[in-house]
Amino acid sequence: MGFRCGIVGLPNVGKSTLFNALTETAAAQAANYPFCTIEPNVGNVAVPDPRLQQLAAIAGSAKIIETQLGFVDIAGLVRGASKGEGLGNQFLGNIREVDAIVHVLRCFENGDVTHVEGKVDPIADAETVETELMLSDLESLEKRVPNFVKKGQQGDKEAKIAASVLGQALELLREGKPARLTVPKDDEEKRVFAQAQLLTSKPVLYVCNVDEGDAAHGNALSARVFEKAKAEGAEAVVVSAAIEAEIATMPSEDRGEFLAELGLEETGLARVITAGYKLLHLLTFFTVGPKEARAWTVHAGAKAPQAAGEIHTDFERGFIRAETIAFDDYVALKGEAGARDAGKLRQEGKEYVVHDGDVMLFRFNV
Repeated sequence: MGFRCGIVGLPNVGKSTLFNALTETAAAQAANYPFCTIEPNVGNVAVPDPRLQQLAAIAGSAKIIETQLGFVDIAGLVRGASKGEGLGNQFLGNIREVDAIVHVLRCFENGDVTHVEGKVDPIADAETVETELMLSDLESLEKRVPNFVKKGQQGDKEAKIAASVLGQALELLREGKPARLTVPKDDEEKRVFAQAQLLTSKPVLYVCNVDEGDAAHGNALSARVFEKAKAEGAEAVVVSAAIEAEIATMPSEDRGEFLAELGLEETGLARVITAGYKLLHLLTFFTVGPKEARAWTVHAGAKAPQAAGEIHTDFERGFIRAETIAFDDYVALKGEAGARDAGKLRQEGKEYVVHDGDVMLFRFNV
């Protein structure tokens, strides 16, 4: 399962610097973790998870494979993108293909870096991008919803569902609110809403790009962004893209000391990756053995057969049961044998809902 976050923002906010730092980091990890650049502007990066190292040490795993999150560097947006200004059509098309939006906002003053709007105001920048996305969605739904209403009145069940849930989204957009505030009433409406691929239905992570001196605690500009994120139910993190670009080119053994000097416990990129994972409501389960310890990704609420299907479709198709150990039990009891002896290895069936940190072995028959 691939999850992709689109990095967006106005020109000159540090968007590409952040993306380049992400891909440099991923390239540096390539000796141990899979990394590929699918297109010039797409990179996959490992999701940091210290639990994996613990599991590998206990099991004596020869290899560690972390789960991945994809980042897409999307062309800078300008006012009027919804009408095709700048690279508007390409920008909007690329956003439609991602699972979440990572919105980089300039939260630093620098006379040498021109701001496209002539002033540094991250809230106004955020609203510029959001407005263009809402205008695009509004134009789309004003064409589509009347057709769904008409077909629904003629007895088309699917059209009736679409008219209901997308009609709700249309009303929100007319009020200047994003489509993500739509509340589908059942699974059918959720499915239809997701299929509509509305730009403003995507969850948002705001990345406050600050100067080096503000990397640890942010500043007054980033504080305003955090307030906005909280009000919207979005996520926000503080990052200094310049610091991240420098860290990405350092040998790994030098990074800890460099971060400590800046008063940082972890890189900003680690915070971005972790926040992106949280934003998408993802969780991690593990498979552990002598050959490899590996992290896998599923949506929160996924059941055991779906988790098995992440490894191989045959595992899901022929699912019998999952042998499951909670992470804490695996560590405390020094592995599978200890967990089995202590009665902490559970036999779970098709209705078992996977928990974050589960160590799982799947039994299947095809």
